[in-house]
Amino acid sequence: MTTPAPPAPSALTAAAGSIDARKTYGIDEAAVHALDGVTVSFEPGRFTAIMGPSGSGKSTLLHCLAGLDSLTEGAVFIGETYLAELNDKQLTELRRTQVGFVFQAFNLIPTLTARENIMLPLMLGGDEGDTAWIERVIDTVGLGDRMTHRPSELSGGQQQRVAVARALASRPTIIFADEPTGNLDSNSGQEILSFMREAVDEFGQTIVMVTHDPYAASFSDRAVFLADGKIVHDMTDPDADRIIDQMKQMGH
Repeated sequence: MTTPAPPAPSALTAAAGSIDARKTYGIDEAAVHALDGVTVSFEPGRFTAIMGPSGSGKSTLLHCLAGLDSLTEGAVFIGETYLAELNDKQLTELRRTQVGFVFQAFNLIPTLTARENIMLPLMLGGDEGDTAWIERVIDTVGLGDRMTHRPSELSGGQQQRVAVARALASRPTIIFADEPTGNLDSNSGQEILSFMREAVDEFGQTIVMVTHDPYAASFSDRAVFLADGKIVHDMTDPDADRIIDQMKQMGH
C-alpha cells in the first residue's frame, strides 16, 4: 500500500520538525519505543530546549531530526525537505549546508587551527562561504586573537565556542546541540549559552538543544518535555524554577 506524500511543510512556519515520529529498537517483547509518535515543529529564529529524563528519547529525536539516524515510522523534515526522500548523497549535502551540529564532545580536529576548524564544513564543500558573515561570527565568538591556536591550546569553553561558530559558519537552516554544556564548568557553560542566545537574537539562527539542565534550558524561548518517547509538556518562555517544577511533576 502506498502512503500519499505528506504536504510540504512551510518554511515560514517551521525550520524543522517531525510528524508521528516513531523509533523502535528490538522486536516483539524486547521492543523499546525510543520515540512513540512525536509530532513537533521548531519555529525559525527561536531557541528550543528538549528536556526529559535519561531514556526519554530526547537524543534519539535530535539524531533523527538531524538525519543522523532514521525513523522506524513517521517523517522528519528540515525546511521544505522530507529527509526520507533523499538518497545518501543528498542527505550528506543537506547536513553539510542546512544543518549545524554542536555536541557535548567538542569534535574539533586537533591538527587544525581554530579558524580552520570554523571553516571546515565550508572547505569540505569547496565553498568560500560568506566572508562578512564568517568574520561577524568570529567577532561574536570573541576569540579573534586565538584563531591561530589549535584546540589543545584553548580552554574547554573556548573549544566549544569554536564548535558553535563552526555550526554557524554555513548559515544553516537549523543548529542541533546535544548537551553542549555537558563537559563544561558553569562559567564556560554560561558563555556558550549566552553565545547561542545571541546567535538566535542577533543572527536569527534557529537552535534546538537537548539538555537535562534546567539552567541551560532557561536560556531558550521554549522547552519541550519528553517522557517514554512522547511529548508530555510544551512550555513557552521557560525559567529554571518552572522547569524544575515540571521535572518534579514528571517524577524526576
